[in-house]
Amino acid sequence: MGPIGPDDPVTIAWMLVTSGANSFFGEDSLGGIEIAIEQRDGKLLGREVEVLGEDSQCTPEGGQQAAQRLVANERVVAIIGPSCSSPAEAAIPIISRAGFALVTPTAVSSTLTNPDREGGGSWMPGIFRTIHTNALQGEFAARFAREVLGAQTLATIHDGNSFAHDLQGAKTGTFVGLGGEVVNQGAVNVGDTDMTAVLTEIASLALDMLFFPIFQPEGDILVAQAQFVSELENTILMGSDNLLTPGFVEATNEAALGVILFGPNVEGADYTEFLRLWHVRFGAEPPSEFHAHAYDTTNLLLDAIEAVAQVDDDNTVLIGRQALRDAIAATSDFTGITGSLTCSPTGD
Repeated sequence: MGPIGPDDPVTIAWMLVTSGANSFFGEDSLGGIEIAIEQRDGKLLGREVEVLGEDSQCTPEGGQQAAQRLVANERVVAIIGPSCSSPAEAAIPIISRAGFALVTPTAVSSTLTNPDREGGGSWMPGIFRTIHTNALQGEFAARFAREVLGAQTLATIHDGNSFAHDLQGAKTGTFVGLGGEVVNQGAVNVGDTDMTAVLTEIASLALDMLFFPIFQPEGDILVAQAQFVSELENTILMGSDNLLTPGFVEATNEAALGVILFGPNVEGADYTEFLRLWHVRFGAEPPSEFHAHAYDTTNLLLDAIEAVAQVDDDNTVLIGRQALRDAIAATSDFTGITGSLTCSPTGD
């Protein structure tokens, strides 16, 4: 990017899912971004902060298109997002090769920060993340299933999404390592509205737990229909963090009772204050659970921009892209409302 003129804003961009069934993920993150900027009175380096956005959807095509549009914009300093792992995988080569820094507050696939591209990794220089990985939450979910709930047999259902595939693998690997048995790995398609066949097939195995790391609305439909499969009456149903939304309970009603979901637990005085600001600004509860990570991502990014910016005598600002990447990579003990953040060599 070129110099920022004396009267020009500092422009950051987001690529989030803002359409379709999973738009609440993007809305949730965007709220965190807006509050972080608002707390700085909308300014950085003595000038306005301009925010641009692209709908990356929750698809590889959406991620590719959003990334191409953003890197073509000479005003963009850095990018926040995407919401989902599949658009992130598609966007990474475009953004990295263009020299930008990208920080995702929500995409959790373990591949995104794995540098072994020949072995399935997606990481490239300039790519960062402030959220946990599927490897971590998959391990926790497996340990909870085996050590707390005492589950011995497990079946899974995925939808072909890279997130679901990655989290399913992380959980089943740990589950088997802890002495459990994976008896079936079924699949549904995005857009399916009848899960009866796959549920009936799995129910015949008399398993202890069914794990389904899939998105809405398919996750809602699965839970709603599982209540009518009598053989699943004593089977523990476990979804993942992408169903931790008010909409899940609204869609499934009493069928949600007893379903186990897991996700980040953010608490403390700073988070309480953040929620107060959220209610003042939006008048409602956050629609998902990643708003705090988006808030921290924005503050971390703005701090890094401020640290590397070179301001000339005429108030022209120059922000080096490599310098910005280096500053983010050097993050150590950054105090956020989600906890203390220190960057690993591959951006986690």
